[in-house]
Amino acid sequence: MTMDKTTLQLIGRSSTLFDEDINQLEDQLSEQVKNARFLVIGGAGSIGQAVTGEIFKRKPKALHVVDISENNMVELVRNLRSTLGYIDGDFRTFALDCGGREFEILMATEGPYDYVLNLSALKHVRSEKDPFTLMRMVNVNIFNTIKTMNLARAGGAQKYFCVSTDKAANPVNMMGASKRIMEMFLMRESLTLPVSMARFANVAFSDGSLLHGFNQRFAKRQPIAAPNDVRRYFVTPQESGELCLMSCLLGDNRDIFFPKLSEKLHLISFSDIAVLYLRQLGFEPFECASENEARERADELISKKQWPCYFFKSDTTGEKDFEEFFTDKEDLDMSRFNNLGVIRNKPEFDDDKLNAFASGIKSIRDKSIWIKKDFVQIFFDILSEFDHKETGKYLDQRM
Repeated sequence: MTMDKTTLQLIGRSSTLFDEDINQLEDQLSEQVKNARFLVIGGAGSIGQAVTGEIFKRKPKALHVVDISENNMVELVRNLRSTLGYIDGDFRTFALDCGGREFEILMATEGPYDYVLNLSALKHVRSEKDPFTLMRMVNVNIFNTIKTMNLARAGGAQKYFCVSTDKAANPVNMMGASKRIMEMFLMRESLTLPVSMARFANVAFSDGSLLHGFNQRFAKRQPIAAPNDVRRYFVTPQESGELCLMSCLLGDNRDIFFPKLSEKLHLISFSDIAVLYLRQLGFEPFECASENEARERADELISKKQWPCYFFKSDTTGEKDFEEFFTDKEDLDMSRFNNLGVIRNKPEFDDDKLNAFASGIKSIRDKSIWIKKDFVQIFFDILSEFDHKETGKYLDQRM
C-alpha cells in the first residue's frame, strides 16, 4: 500500500481531492513550469517539500530551495533523488534564513526568478504561549513575508505566492490572526506585484503535527494522547503541494485558493484517527483514565498488543470549535475549478492600521521587557473580528 493511500485511510477518506483539476489542467501547469525559474522559501518543511516535488517533477528551468533547516534540506534532496531522480534544469538548495542578509545576496546573485513561493511559517497554535516565540511568529509570518515579496519585486518576479491557513478565517488564535494580518499586508503589496495565496486544512502527518507525533510515540513505545472533541479537516502532503502550485500558477492577483467541502473532505477527530492508526499497525487502543495510567501501563499493555491512549476534552488557548476556509463577508468563486474554491479580493486595505501595527510591534521590540498582552492588544486593534480567548492552558502542558 502506498503512503498516500495509507494516509487517506487514516484520515477517513478513500479518494484524493484534486485529481480532476490536475488532470484537466496538467498541460497548462507543465508548460508554465518548464519555461520558468522558481524560488521556494521554506522548502524543506512538510508543505515546502510537497510543493518542491510538484515543481521538480514538471522539469522547471531552475528550482532553487531555501530553508533554515540544514537536515531537512538534506532529506528533501535524498527524497527527490530516490523517487524522481534528476532534471536538466538548475536544481539547488541553500540552507539560509530568508530574513538574513545572505538571502538578499542570493536573490541578487542567482535571480531573476519568475515565481517566488513562500512556504515558511510558524504554524503552531502553541507558539503564542510566550512573548518571545510570539515575536518570532510575527517576524516570520508577517514581516519576512513583506521583505521577501519586496525582494521578489525588485528582482523582476512575475508572481509571488504565500501560504496562509484556514485559521485565518475568523481567527481565534494568534497564529491564525498573524496569517490574516499577513493577508491584509499583501493586499497593499499586490498593487505592485501580483500575489496569490492558499488556505487549507491540517496537513496529515506534517512535521510537528499531532499525527506526526503518533509516529514518534509509536517508535518510542510511548502512550498516545489526543483530544476527542476537536474535529478537523485534513489534506495529504501531496494535496497541499498541488493546491499551492495551482494557486501560484493559475491564481489571479489577490486570489486565495481553498479546498471545496465535499464528500471527499470531511471532519474527523484526532482520537478517531489515533484508533485507525493503531489498528492499522496491529494494536488495539486501550483508553486510560489519566496520563499517569497511560505512562505507567505502557510496557504492560504494549506487550499484549494493546496501546495506551489518553483521550481528553480540549481546554487549551486558541483551539477553534470548528473549521472554515472563508467568511460570509468574502467574495467567492465556486465555479472556476472542480474541487477548488477561490476567494476574490479587491485591493482594499487600511493604510493607517497597517502602519500602526508595524509601529506597535516595533515599540514592543524596543522595550527591554516583552509582555504577551501587549501583542494581543495590537492584534485586536487591527483585527475587528479577532475572537481570542485566553484560558491560561497551552499544548505544552499536555502529554
